[in-house]
Amino acid sequence: MPVPTEESQLTAAVIKRCLGGDASAWEEIVRSHNRRIYNICYRFTGSQDDAEDLTQEVFIRIYKTLKSYDLERGAFTTWITTMTRNLLVDHFRKSKQDRVTDSMDAAPSADEDAPTLGEHIPDEKPTPDAAVQTQETQKMVQQALQKLSPELREAVILRDLQDMDYREIADALKVPEGTVKSRINRGRTELARLLSRTYRQVN
Repeated sequence: MPVPTEESQLTAAVIKRCLGGDASAWEEIVRSHNRRIYNICYRFTGSQDDAEDLTQEVFIRIYKTLKSYDLERGAFTTWITTMTRNLLVDHFRKSKQDRVTDSMDAAPSADEDAPTLGEHIPDEKPTPDAAVQTQETQKMVQQALQKLSPELREAVILRDLQDMDYREIADALKVPEGTVKSRINRGRTELARLLSRTYRQVN
């Protein structure tokens, strides 16, 4: 059973205030987690409008179920991430998107040191238009993410963009850590292939 940290205890205090009707406590929760939830939604959907709508839905769901959060069962951030992930899965199913790639059938990589998102981006010397290049690179990464299967995409997003550890991701996705590592490695490999193809096309 997780040992409550000082941070988690402070979070529990804020939640208690919120459940007691303290509006400022709810505002604190929204302020603390809004960017994280929005980023996950945007990276998953690739749409600012969808991300904004889904972020609002996540907070509505959090507010309605806040009293069910149990500090002893895990971090509040993990609980929120799980809720966000579940909502995104529902959104994906309802929208009937078809972004499944052949990576779903690929054999799991045995290499746990597969390159991260940052290592997929070429290390080029600074140029006058470095800012523009950075924006273009981010755009290409986002487009490539949309081509991954949902299970691989969410694993890569949570690990490489949200910096969650394997245990936290396993808790959020309700799968074993081994499965998390496999999905991350497969997702990174597929992402590298997609980005490599894109770079060849634009250069």
